[in-house]
Amino acid sequence: MIEDLRPYAEMKPSGLPWLGDVPAHWDLFRLSRLSRVKSVTNQSERQLLSVYLNRGVVRFSDVDEKRTNATSEDLSKYQAVDPGDFVLNNQQAWRGSVGVSNYEGIVSPAYLVLALSSRLLRNYANYLFRDRSMVSQYLICSKGVGTIQRNLYWPHLKAVGVVVPPLDEQRLIVRFLDWHGAQTAKLIRAKKKIIALLNEQKQAIIHRAVTRGLDPNVRLKPSGIPWLGDVPEGWEVKPLKHWAGINRRTLSQNTDPDYAFDYVDISAVATGYLSATPERMRFEASPSRARRIVQQGDTLISTVRTYLKAIYHVDRPWPDLIASTGFAVLTPRPSIDARFFGFVLQSKTFVDQVVANSIGVAYPAISETRLGSLHVCLPPSRQEQEGIINHLQTATVDFDRSIEATQREITLIQEFRTRLIADVVTGKLDVRAAAASLPETVELEPIDDLVEGDELDEAVDDAENEEVAA
Repeated sequence: MIEDLRPYAEMKPSGLPWLGDVPAHWDLFRLSRLSRVKSVTNQSERQLLSVYLNRGVVRFSDVDEKRTNATSEDLSKYQAVDPGDFVLNNQQAWRGSVGVSNYEGIVSPAYLVLALSSRLLRNYANYLFRDRSMVSQYLICSKGVGTIQRNLYWPHLKAVGVVVPPLDEQRLIVRFLDWHGAQTAKLIRAKKKIIALLNEQKQAIIHRAVTRGLDPNVRLKPSGIPWLGDVPEGWEVKPLKHWAGINRRTLSQNTDPDYAFDYVDISAVATGYLSATPERMRFEASPSRARRIVQQGDTLISTVRTYLKAIYHVDRPWPDLIASTGFAVLTPRPSIDARFFGFVLQSKTFVDQVVANSIGVAYPAISETRLGSLHVCLPPSRQEQEGIINHLQTATVDFDRSIEATQREITLIQEFRTRLIADVVTGKLDVRAAAASLPETVELEPIDDLVEGDELDEAVDDAENEEVAA
């Protein structure tokens, strides 16, 4: 069906360089003609909403978030949102933190809430306003530098051009994109299951090698730590902080605004591999949590939402890698093979203890002090460490290649989805005939499978923005 899509027969110039030609029968309006600014407060009895990058408007109850800093006085300043309202995170819209709400609720005073014209269907508007070509306009309409200081400027934003198909055609576009999203999500979910199975087999091999060594007849001794159990005789049991430094290097607040780096957050890391490509950015345009300096030989461990088991060893030179403060960056002592140490921290025994020692239900986290107190057992001989490493590299190489190839397929599928949405909502592809043959209702799939990376700690930005707005 996708391969049969064709451009519209009749096009006309939009007059906007970033948009190009549009279908001749589509209308073009300024955003101010299609919306009005709302500012209704004192609605604290409503549910809390937020706007997440790549997810749009969400309810906190749906993502297990709980606002810990919101008092009744704070909530009195929150803005009312009704179904169909267009909500923009005032200081993060330039990154794509926008969406059309399906819910009644309240949002941070740092957000911009727009009531939309009846010329726009809610679901069509949600696709249109989150399209990357529109997001680029939010960047142009933002003033200031950095993240907390970069605010939308309404006099510029209201002049942005919005392309509007007839209502019947909007319904067909939504039907087509919902159907394609459902098919895409199923495909990605199947590939993620393959990756999970491959990684499970890989982690089983790692666990056996780093907890027992390579000698099947090795003599064991009590470790003295209940969850470690017996360990190979001659191996040493010490708290993690004795084996490695934790968070030794941090970017200064006075870093050159033009300093460019690759930023990795929790959404880009799985157990033992990167699940998404780190984002290239400049310091002035980076999240305030982009502060951990990472070097070759370091291992990243998520200290927030530890149930995700995001752990990654940096095994190659990476001169400009910066991690979120949601990670602890572990740098092993010179006496320890960094590769071996990375494998140890990926072992099921250790990962399970990180999760078990985390505090919190909705947003579990482990402190740096608590993490450093967890015991780890290592062979003191560098030669034995290297022998285990050589074995593991050979035993897991095929798993790594298969995981990498499957992850690359997922990324390409997500990129195709993003480009398809852009082509459809800006009138570059005609989906009317294709949509007409589809069922009117589609069982929507979770959006997490449709995007390249999910901002799992977006609430951190929300809290910072609210402080500034106040």
